[in-house]
Amino acid sequence: MLTHVHLLLTYQCTFECDHCFLYSSPFSEGTMTLRTIQQVLEEAGKTGSVKWIYFEGGEPFLYYPLLLEGVKIARLAGFQVGIVTNAYWATSEEDAEIWLKPLQNLGLDYLSISDDSFHYGEAENNSAKRALIAAQKLGLQTSSICISKPYVDEQPGQGQGKGTPVIGGGAMFKGRAVEKLTGGLPRRPWRELNQCPHEDLHSPSRVHVDPYGHVQACQGISLGNMFEKPFSALLKRYNVDSHPICALLARGGPAALAEEYSVEPDNGYIDECHFCYLVRRALIDRFPKFLAPRQVYGLQANN
Repeated sequence: MLTHVHLLLTYQCTFECDHCFLYSSPFSEGTMTLRTIQQVLEEAGKTGSVKWIYFEGGEPFLYYPLLLEGVKIARLAGFQVGIVTNAYWATSEEDAEIWLKPLQNLGLDYLSISDDSFHYGEAENNSAKRALIAAQKLGLQTSSICISKPYVDEQPGQGQGKGTPVIGGGAMFKGRAVEKLTGGLPRRPWRELNQCPHEDLHSPSRVHVDPYGHVQACQGISLGNMFEKPFSALLKRYNVDSHPICALLARGGPAALAEEYSVEPDNGYIDECHFCYLVRRALIDRFPKFLAPRQVYGLQANN
């Protein structure tokens, strides 16, 4: 059951992080209009199941007036509201409070702050930490997102086969992370990668909506475009078995996707996300409506 809707307010960001699975950068295009935000929230209300609205990016604070209005409308509609930010705006604790106070007044429920070496190196006194302190002073519920450079964990993780390497650090191997962070990491045989471990594709509990109208079950897998068919109707009519990408991933993970569409696999991949992303990228011109937008595959135009 759908409970969370994540609005990708903009693909633009103040950073160009190696681990970003959206390929966001200061030069990325695509920003929501107020009307689009209103449409998403109206349609989310029609589902009867959505409880949480998240404003993300890119960096949503780049369009601060739009962010404030979106939070206001969402709270008035009865949703719980969260924001994900890199806190570039927290030039001091005092200034951070100025940015956050209006959001507190609107009833913001949660603030997630990216604070890791990809954003701020090893600096102890950085914008993210200042924002965290300011949020806590204001009584906002908040937490830090800390992703580190991938490393091999010697201890097998829960659910892993004996001897299977476990990659730590928290990065998802899709988007720019495939280009920047996969070198030197151990690979697994592609036939072992036969499930989707992160998303329930039969009945998604969350979707991401971007400025181009794509309603995504996972970044780069579109269930349809809300500018062509209303958001609530898309979700109501969604059937995993009729989706040419999700059906295969639900049945047998990226291994099934590659076999069905004759994508020649390499000898091995780091994990399911790594394999899935590369298979989907190879198929993007074959399924442009379902593998969208091109932005998250590091490609230009035709979003």
